Amino acid sequence: MQQEVVLALLAKEPSYGYQLRSRLQQALGPVGDEMNAGQIYVTLSRLEKAGVVSCEQAPGLPDRPDRKVYALTAAGQQRVTEWITDVRWPGAGLAEFHLKLIAAAAGGLADPLAVIEAQRGELLRRLRDAQRAAMAEPDGSEAAPLLEGIVLRLQADLRWLEACERYWTGWKDRP
Repeated sequence: MQQEVVLALLAKEPSYGYQLRSRLQQALGPVGDEMNAGQIYVTLSRLEKAGVVSCEQAPGLPDRPDRKVYALTAAGQQRVTEWITDVRWPGAGLAEFHLKLIAAAAGGLADPLAVIEAQRGELLRRLRDAQRAAMAEPDGSEAAPLLEGIVLRLQADLRWLEACERYWTGWKDRP
């Protein structure tokens, strides 16, 4: 499980493990249903050891034990903010970027369309740089095919971002 997704959900409000799992399932849809219930607790334990979440005991229900309520620390807030605003590309991949959009929306951290726009700006900058480098290469250069491949990949990634934007625009229009 992507630790930053859990941090993003905790940015909205402190929660106990079961609440987080339910919110993840709701945010991720069918993918969330496949999540192992214990995985959230393992992730929370690791985040606590890393000092990015804190844990306090809260009284349970009469027939249930006390619960552990998790909250972000200042370091956790910084880490999730850096993750949401990171525009390195391709990063860990397109699936991680989509998770970032889901987490940004579910955690109330950022407008997914703003995250897409920031990413588009970075990809356009990289595309301009790659196109300039390709044009500067002499004909028959060994680097020319590599640079052409980079340009094609960046153009494809921009089209993928356009598809993400259409999806998230429709998401914002839903009741």
